[in-house]
Amino acid sequence: MISEESCDTDAGNSALSVAMVDVSKWPLFTLLSAQELASIRQACIFGASANEAIYITHDDEVYVLGLNCSNCLGTGDSQSTIVAKKLDCLTGKKLVSLSYGSGPHVLLATEEGELYAWGHNGYSQLGNGTTNQGVSPILVTTNLQNKKVTEVACGSHHSLALTHEGEVFAWGYNNCGQVGSGSTANQPTPRKVSNCLQNKVMVSIACGQTSSMAVADNGEVYGWGYNGNGQLGLGNNGNQLTPSRLIGLQGLCVLQIASGYAHSLALTDEGLLYAWGANTYGQLGTGNKSNQLSPVQVMTEKERIVEIAACHSTHTSAAKTQSGQVYMWGQCRGQSIVLPHLTHFSSTDDVFACFATPSVMWRLLSMEHDDFLTVAQSLKKEFDNPETSDLKFSVDGKYIHVHKAVLKIRCEHFRSMFQSHWNEDMKEVIEIDQFSYPVYRSFLEFLYTDSVDLPPEDAIGLLDLATSYCENRLKKLCQHIIKRGITVENAFSLLSAAIRYDAEDLEEFCFKFCVNHLTEVTQTAAFWQIDGNMLKEFICRASHCGAFKN
Repeated sequence: MISEESCDTDAGNSALSVAMVDVSKWPLFTLLSAQELASIRQACIFGASANEAIYITHDDEVYVLGLNCSNCLGTGDSQSTIVAKKLDCLTGKKLVSLSYGSGPHVLLATEEGELYAWGHNGYSQLGNGTTNQGVSPILVTTNLQNKKVTEVACGSHHSLALTHEGEVFAWGYNNCGQVGSGSTANQPTPRKVSNCLQNKVMVSIACGQTSSMAVADNGEVYGWGYNGNGQLGLGNNGNQLTPSRLIGLQGLCVLQIASGYAHSLALTDEGLLYAWGANTYGQLGTGNKSNQLSPVQVMTEKERIVEIAACHSTHTSAAKTQSGQVYMWGQCRGQSIVLPHLTHFSSTDDVFACFATPSVMWRLLSMEHDDFLTVAQSLKKEFDNPETSDLKFSVDGKYIHVHKAVLKIRCEHFRSMFQSHWNEDMKEVIEIDQFSYPVYRSFLEFLYTDSVDLPPEDAIGLLDLATSYCENRLKKLCQHIIKRGITVENAFSLLSAAIRYDAEDLEEFCFKFCVNHLTEVTQTAAFWQIDGNMLKEFICRASHCGAFKN
């Protein structure tokens, strides 16, 4: 229970790393097989053009693929790859947080609190005390011994880490004070950010391109670094070399903070959304393109907000409401959307996949779903399951286990069959003798999965069944399979099957194929096994097409 005096900021932090999203919405993941996609537990798309990817499997193996700018894949070389490569040094490490910069450089925190870094290091943003490129993941330990890192955040070329004790460490590029050290000298190793954060327990961190933000356990927000667009929300546009509290949010308890390229969003424990900073693309959602030096409330007429999203490499903003509605605004596929626009998406991540430039991920995605199966997945799983079935078909001496209710729902033929005046309605086993086992099993599986996986020769039998049972969609699927599998050897057999089963579209396709390959087709066994009437009809029709002209 949350009292009026306290703030449950952990509720907001959980949104930073958990989501149910289809990763194939990001083009790079279309390079993976269905099996590889099914193995993914966590994933992130990053890079200046969203051309790099990292993903973690259910077995805690880490893979990367993509362009490999600045060695940001950590593979030990500078080679790009369209085939996923495993990072052996991270195998078995359970990830809790991941972030990336513009170089890009990559930071990763493990469940044990270890911090790894690799990639671009021109400003010591890897925290290893050098400016040498990080071609492989390195363990960052300076000033972090006996510290457990729980969250990481990257700006363009600087880095932040949050520890279990609520301390913030910063390092890397510091031209605008984004490291919070009080100077503008670059910081080669992790340094604790103190000043007004001293004795405060911080619970989350975020970075803009050259700015830094942190939220305390009491909901206070602090910012430091570049402030030329007002992205620190301090009421002015002067850079801050040390953390300053956002007075404009005083009296509010902030749960989540999100930083865009040069703008910021904050979500309070009451579900209110505040925005400030750059607004060139309408990314504040205020209805205009004027920068805001202090936090202003947006989406005031909407229902309670439960999640906000922004990323330092984009000018896009997104939010999700209590009822699951997802809004987007800012730079969306080149357009400037100045007011929150209601989308058809179910996740803020989809906004970034489809409309952000570049189409990076704004957080490390998790595909964990507690073994939840959709209705379609559950049906597919239960096909031919003897434990749950209430009916068996016997075909060629083999059983296929099904569920009467599913068959009645999915097929008019079975709806009629399982009426009281049909004998089959009372049977536990139904014998099928007019179709082969592969064909009938494929038909029943289609009723559970909406898909067919058969060679063209068997698809002819299934086409016969589909015609008998008046299953028009299945008939179309069969025709599609047959078209893809047509060869000189089977073309005439397929043509005769198409004529026999009244599949006009398939008949036309097979006829044209036979005419186009007339010499080879007439030399096959299938051609000479055809009955006389069909052969005459084919020759007559082919002659009308000019197949026999000299």
